Amino acid sequence: MYEQNGIYTDSQSISVTNTFFQKVYLWMTAGLGVTALAAFFMLSSPSAQQLIFGNRMIFYGLIIAELALVFTMSAAINRISAATATLMFLGYSALNGVTFAAIFLIYTNSSIVSAFLVTAGTFAAMSMYGYATKRDLTGFGSFLFMGLVGIIIASVVNMFLNNAMIYWITSYVGVFIFVGLTAYDTQKIKQIGQAGFSSGQERHKAAILGALRLYLDFINLFLMLLRIMGDRR
Repeated sequence: MYEQNGIYTDSQSISVTNTFFQKVYLWMTAGLGVTALAAFFMLSSPSAQQLIFGNRMIFYGLIIAELALVFTMSAAINRISAATATLMFLGYSALNGVTFAAIFLIYTNSSIVSAFLVTAGTFAAMSMYGYATKRDLTGFGSFLFMGLVGIIIASVVNMFLNNAMIYWITSYVGVFIFVGLTAYDTQKIKQIGQAGFSSGQERHKAAILGALRLYLDFINLFLMLLRIMGDRR
């Protein structure tokens, strides 16, 4: 893989980056698959639905567990093993699927499918843009992160206010934010791949963390679009 002087050639660097990206997307797809399977299990088990959705303490406990997994994994990625990072990512995906099943009880199947297809197309287009563009999106990413913090705070406040205007504003702004974050995160993952890795373990952990970032972008973009496009039962 290396030249005699230890430096990648341009063609080798592109090959290494592309291989790394394939790994990121494969793990992201695996995460979405685990989420789908967990949601299917919930929908096929009335007793599980009653246990999770019939008890607010358990439901919100799972939400907190999801957040704890994401923050712990992101903060400790340099200290944990590749196997642990993988298990944490798949565990988060499964937990997300359990709580995700609620949307099938709220929205019609046709609107869920429509929102998913729009999400997939938009995500693919913006990820391709983030990978191909020569423009540095770092400043744009900082702006998007501030916007993300804003909609999170607004959404939490609106849980108590139940204001329709705040609901729609956060939904439309949320679409813009996660569309932008998809391009930004893709570019950052590309830069990580181009920098290279000291070992296979480090490469695997970086791929898992990259998959988590893109997974979160995809899921949140889908949820925001569903809020806008979805027909409730």
